[in-house]
Amino acid sequence: MVQTPTSATAQALTRGDTFATNGAHAVWRRLRREGPVSWTAPQQRPDGRTFPGFWNITKYDDVQQISRDAATFISGRGITMGTTPENAGPGVGLGKMLIVTDPPRHVRLRRLVNKGFTPRAVALFEPHIRAITTAILDDIAARGSCDFVVDVAAQLPLAVICEMMGVPKSDWPLMFELTNKLLGAGDPEYRKDGESSYETAAGGHRQMFEYFSGQVAQRRRQWKDDLVSVLVDAEIDGDTLSDEEILYFCSMLIAAGNETTRNAITGGLLALFEHPEQRARLMHSPDLLSAAVEEMLRWVSPVVHMARTATRDTVIRGTPIAAGERVVMWYPSVNRDEDIFPAPECFDITRHPNEHLAFGIGEHFCLGAGFARLEMRVMFEELLRRLPDIDQAGSPQRLRSAFIGGIKHLPVRYTPS
Repeated sequence: MVQTPTSATAQALTRGDTFATNGAHAVWRRLRREGPVSWTAPQQRPDGRTFPGFWNITKYDDVQQISRDAATFISGRGITMGTTPENAGPGVGLGKMLIVTDPPRHVRLRRLVNKGFTPRAVALFEPHIRAITTAILDDIAARGSCDFVVDVAAQLPLAVICEMMGVPKSDWPLMFELTNKLLGAGDPEYRKDGESSYETAAGGHRQMFEYFSGQVAQRRRQWKDDLVSVLVDAEIDGDTLSDEEILYFCSMLIAAGNETTRNAITGGLLALFEHPEQRARLMHSPDLLSAAVEEMLRWVSPVVHMARTATRDTVIRGTPIAAGERVVMWYPSVNRDEDIFPAPECFDITRHPNEHLAFGIGEHFCLGAGFARLEMRVMFEELLRRLPDIDQAGSPQRLRSAFIGGIKHLPVRYTPS
């Protein structure tokens, strides 16, 4: 396949430093303009493994087309740009973990836990989420400064998903550590000296499975009103889930349940810092908060990409895609698509309509979207009320990852209370 200027530009999207320096948006803008469906050639990794080639999908309508055609574009062969069945490491769970399965099995697996994530179930959590948020802010209010990510943004979604799964509070720091290993393995902060990203992720997976093996064994002895017990008791077409399938489910729920929401909260606050006129508007009109949350989600797009594999020859925006080739959907790019969003580079808390794809669309629409929205709304209600002068006290440190749009650290200061 011929290398073009846009495909050469797209190579930057395979490098973690592009995301650590917040340089990806310039790449996506060029691709949307010059090559919205562009090819990234296979690469040889330093560890000797091959990084597969893929098509970059940067426009909103194309992501909709792919996401709504689960027969043509499947997840079971890997959902990250570097993962294939041939190079998948431990913890990927192809065909076993919900996020890397396809219909009809995906639909059946999702039904096992759906009732815990319905709008009614989410709404019932609001008083408890507010109590958790209040306690978090109580802990940091007197300090006058903190690391907003570690001390605030990470704590709320971590507490919510851990409580839903029956993880004791004493083990929440371990869940935070393992999530960072699983989803931030490419970042040096989460790796031991001399350890590769592959080894970091594999170690995190092994520890997560060991931990939840103990939790599953406990639930088999004594049922509890939590998601782990639901999975232990679950049946699909008369068959119970294997222990391995339960462990993959637990790992996914913990990691996805806290990482993306923490980054949406952090990125949302950073957006308010960087757009003081929008912050002032929100402080003056708190009724704009729900719309502000949607704009934060569009602006941040905490999941950076998802990959799919074509099952047949097809065409996207006039470009032939062969059976077996992979497409990578770049959510931050489609959420700033000029054909969909007027003035997409403007952060506007009154934006309407705002049909962003931060949670995806179609079969794999984010299971926890309702909780993420609620946690963000409650956090900003309480944060801006309790610490109205909160301000940035240093530069954000971004995650070195092309998969999760993460901020690892964000120093803040405020008047102690």
